[in-house]
Amino acid sequence: MKELFAIPEYKKIRVIIDTDAACEADDPFAIVQALLSPKAIVKGIAAEHFAQDHSMEHSYEEVCTILKAMELDVPVWKGQKGPLSEDDEISEAVEEIIREAMRDDDKPLFLLCQGAITNVAKAIQTEPEIMKRMTIIWIGTHGSNYEPAPFREFNAGNDIAAANLVLRQPTQLWLVPSYVYSTITIGIAEIKRRIAPCGKIGEHLYTNLMEYNHSEGAGWTQGESWSLGDSPAIALALNPGCGRYETVPAPFVEEDTTSRECPKNRLIRIYKDADSRYILEDLIAKLELFTDK
Repeated sequence: MKELFAIPEYKKIRVIIDTDAACEADDPFAIVQALLSPKAIVKGIAAEHFAQDHSMEHSYEEVCTILKAMELDVPVWKGQKGPLSEDDEISEAVEEIIREAMRDDDKPLFLLCQGAITNVAKAIQTEPEIMKRMTIIWIGTHGSNYEPAPFREFNAGNDIAAANLVLRQPTQLWLVPSYVYSTITIGIAEIKRRIAPCGKIGEHLYTNLMEYNHSEGAGWTQGESWSLGDSPAIALALNPGCGRYETVPAPFVEEDTTSRECPKNRLIRIYKDADSRYILEDLIAKLELFTDK
């Protein structure tokens, strides 16, 4: 695929997407935005598990469906089959994350984590040297909201041990918590009007969302709107200034996903908000450019 528009070579970044793509309908939108962004050199996409049997495999299959619809050839890697406590093997995704992180390259590496953070945690366990060679952007936890968890935060809750392993390590970590990612809201009417007409991939994004919206697992949704909560991962890699953040000690995640304040922990970046207009319009414009050419 040719770039939709040119940017200076020195401004480009390397990207690995770590995604539970088959979990619900927001991951595919973020994956597509990354694939269409000239700044992002997508080195590979790692399939992540979630709270269903064979979930990692389902995520892998959904990524392959996205790439087929876009007629793109990007490496897709199978990740850990379950939480750290359940899977001792080193997956293909872990090996590839380590390989890319250890490779000599002037372009910075960003890991965009859109689910449980198991693959990254396992990579850090396996080769701690990678921690100083990448920036992790993670959609997860309740951040610096230290009140009792308003709900079980899905991404952290799918592997609490992995969450706390990454939070306590000296990595470059940008956290996008629940009170930020839940604000990236778009109406289904807008998706039908503006995204569905954008070729095979637009149709897939729309129909995949509609199928999930009518499923038993979608009882938590509002009905005719959606939170594209994974999209800040790519948007902040492209433009770190599209949200305001605080630099604070990393929290500890309790079993119910409540964030516990830990003043002595290392400092991380926790975003307080994100520019939903920029994030959503950037995605839609890139889809239009991709299908117009």
